[in-house]
Amino acid sequence: MKKYILFSISCCIMSIIAAQNKPAYILYNANGKKVSYKKMIRSLTKKDIVLIGEFHNNPISHWMELEITKDCKKERNLVLGAEMFEQDNQGALNLYLQGKITSNGLDSMARLWKNYPTDYSPLVDFAKENNIAFAATNIPRKYASLVSRRGLEALDSLSTEEKKWIAPLPIAYDPELPGYKNMMVMMAGHATANMPKAQAVKDATMAYFILQNFVPGSLFIHYNGSYHSENHDGIVWHLQQKRPELSIATVTTVSQQNLHQLLKENKNKADFIICVDEDMTSTY
Repeated sequence: MKKYILFSISCCIMSIIAAQNKPAYILYNANGKKVSYKKMIRSLTKKDIVLIGEFHNNPISHWMELEITKDCKKERNLVLGAEMFEQDNQGALNLYLQGKITSNGLDSMARLWKNYPTDYSPLVDFAKENNIAFAATNIPRKYASLVSRRGLEALDSLSTEEKKWIAPLPIAYDPELPGYKNMMVMMAGHATANMPKAQAVKDATMAYFILQNFVPGSLFIHYNGSYHSENHDGIVWHLQQKRPELSIATVTTVSQQNLHQLLKENKNKADFIICVDEDMTSTY
């Protein structure tokens, strides 16, 4: 009997070790050194603003966003914000957070992303349950599309009311920023000179509404596509232009076949890098 119990325990231990050899993700710092989740949280909770760059269809990205938010809440008062809500939908989002409309009402009044029920409603509901402000930071899509077609100058034709939903004009734009240059390279043959400008107006608007909703003494956590904050570019650049004294940290997601060593091209993309198995299933 004793031998059977020892054998069973040994089997359990071997199963645990085997599972640990096939992790869903591994966490790294900017230099490519493995780092514990607890250490990352200790670092993030000392900042003013944290930008979490996600893969929009990656379940590990979304799970980590929620877990990071929950654990930061244990240490700091929070304000949340997201690319996934456009600024002209802030009113509807506020009504939901205040319990004045249902989730169906929010779906009717706001332009929710198709993966909202699975990937973003847990964040919004956490904010609702804990009385946390949640900012809609993104530019309405039709105005970003306008810039993509006609350039930043096209924004001058907007009404005073419409301009309230974007960063103040003129939009700061540096075509030499790595993210904007890389966009032209990646879309070679398909990109126009206005495409990175459309990206810039999104970055500038998100940065503007982060700062508009920032509360001194609280930690602002922002959720956005990884490209908007990788390499401390995009949103980060605009934040630093306006408020260089603020302490900002970035988290991003990358995908690799081998999780156990961060590839050179993925180093320094963020302060903390969630390296996900490239075979991870997607949410859409």
